[in-house]
Amino acid sequence: MGKKWQDLDLVFASSLGTALDAANVRRSFRRITKTAGRDPSDWTPRELRHSFVSLLTDNGVSINEIADLCGHSGTSVTEKVYRHQLRPVLLTGAAAMDRIFALDTAVER
Repeated sequence: MGKKWQDLDLVFASSLGTALDAANVRRSFRRITKTAGRDPSDWTPRELRHSFVSLLTDNGVSINEIADLCGHSGTSVTEKVYRHQLRPVLLTGAAAMDRIFALDTAVER
């Protein structure tokens, strides 16, 4: 950015070197999402937070540790808002489909 750059010694900064605000983050995230071939209107930075919590949960990290990592004072928000365990639901659904198709195959014989 040349002369426009402001060196404020920030770890994460805007393209001008200034502190990030919500608009900077959303704008950058939309650009990255679009570059990745996704519809930017379907994704927000908040989606990353949900994914983070779900992946940690699926890999055995305790809800207390996850709440600490997210900066939550307790586990209630982490549990109710962010924790979406997809794997158990997918596995339950897959097992049900296996049973259904096994029954269909048995009936056809």
